[in-house]
Amino acid sequence: MKRYVTVLVLLALSALLVACGGGAAVEQAVQEVAPTLQAAATELAPTLEAVATEVAPTLEAVATAISPTEEPTAEPAAEEPTAEPAAEGEGSFLERARAGEFTGTTINLMGVMVDEEAVKMEAAVAPFEEQTGIDVVYEGTREFETAINVRVDAGDPPDIANISQPAMVQRFASAGELVDISEFLPRETLQETYIDSWLDMATMPGADGEDIMAGVWHRAAVKSMVFYPKAQFDAAGYVVPETWDEMLALTQQIADDGDTAWCIGIESGAATGWVATDWMENIMLRTTSLENYDKWVTGELPFASPEVKNAAETMGEIWLNDTYVYGGVPSIVSTFIGDSPVPMFADPPGCWFHSQAAWITGFFGDDTLVPGEDYDFFYLPPIDESLGRPALVAGDMMVMFNDRPEVRALMEFFSKGEGVEQWVRQGGALSPHKDASLDWYESVVDRQVAELLANATSVRFDASDLMPAEVGAGSFWKAMTDWISGSTDLDTALAEIDASWPQE
Repeated sequence: MKRYVTVLVLLALSALLVACGGGAAVEQAVQEVAPTLQAAATELAPTLEAVATEVAPTLEAVATAISPTEEPTAEPAAEEPTAEPAAEGEGSFLERARAGEFTGTTINLMGVMVDEEAVKMEAAVAPFEEQTGIDVVYEGTREFETAINVRVDAGDPPDIANISQPAMVQRFASAGELVDISEFLPRETLQETYIDSWLDMATMPGADGEDIMAGVWHRAAVKSMVFYPKAQFDAAGYVVPETWDEMLALTQQIADDGDTAWCIGIESGAATGWVATDWMENIMLRTTSLENYDKWVTGELPFASPEVKNAAETMGEIWLNDTYVYGGVPSIVSTFIGDSPVPMFADPPGCWFHSQAAWITGFFGDDTLVPGEDYDFFYLPPIDESLGRPALVAGDMMVMFNDRPEVRALMEFFSKGEGVEQWVRQGGALSPHKDASLDWYESVVDRQVAELLANATSVRFDASDLMPAEVGAGSFWKAMTDWISGSTDLDTALAEIDASWPQE
């Protein structure tokens, strides 16, 4: 309490100094009033102390509340980071679609599949719709070629089209109508699900002449098989050939046994001759390089070239030998394609081998035949072992006309085996994808063909389907028919095809 008294005395003296201005007078005044001030302060001390005691808690609370130097409080422990969904724009377009970024959008898909095949197409895209919330509206029409051209010309193309004619894809690509798939699916990504041959066949010149990835392959068919009557083949003690020379030796052995080895027929109305073109294409893949095959398709390698003539002569070793062909050589051009394999299932077989795609099993003429028991097939053997195991194929390509994120996502889906899995499981389709599983195939034949395709070291599309229509569906068919029938010689036939090639 003494500090309060001292403060009061000092305050009073200070006020007096200010009032008097300082000097000797001030000193005398201070001496006169000091005892009086000290006495007053002593008398007031108990009262001041009581006031101080009463207001102290309040002052202390106020000081605490406004103090800028509070003691730091402990920070709460940091939480472990939790996984967050991908932010918009992160990941591939398919990943973003599955994260819900494009939910509620619609994609228009157009193709030639109708009826049962349309149902299978819708089944193929159903998992994508379920995973993404994107509605894929499929439009199928038997008049696809006309309809797609009308829509593109009118500036109203579908978002995606399923096209089985590479020449049509090439036309749209060169006109600048297609989106370059490599803009969002680079080749190294596509190589995870396709062998290079499929990517090579999808690479085409764009509007500026520079190559683009014109689409992704969805379904495939294989034309490099030889069917045979397995039960009777095994009973005869024959062994499946692994090389072309072994196949020729077995063909001769069967002839020596008094039978004809091959069932061959090419009659198909206005399309007579296309079976011969498939044989030529298969042999070209087994006797010359892929580069030469591609040049042959574009007309850079003439039909009269040594490479193409050699393929025809190799084919002729079988086709032009009466002891090798059921009914003799003249029967080839008069026997309907679908009837030609039926003699394999006579008892005893009239012939033992028939080369065709898997659809031919529907023409065997006996619904009780069991695949893998009554009949089977083997891979059409290699001729030049250095060329590996090539496969002649057909297939459907998905091409993209409109560039939107959700459309990119569906194209990415189609570039993977899962994009065709549900169709494969229902039958009638092969997957060209490396990540497809053989377990998806319910049919024994489909599974074996899929395995053949998976083991192929290279693939090329049916050449006649890639050539200009005047050649591939015209002079090529006719010239092969004329040569086999004997109405013209090989050199003349090949020269006539070359002469029919359209001039630019």
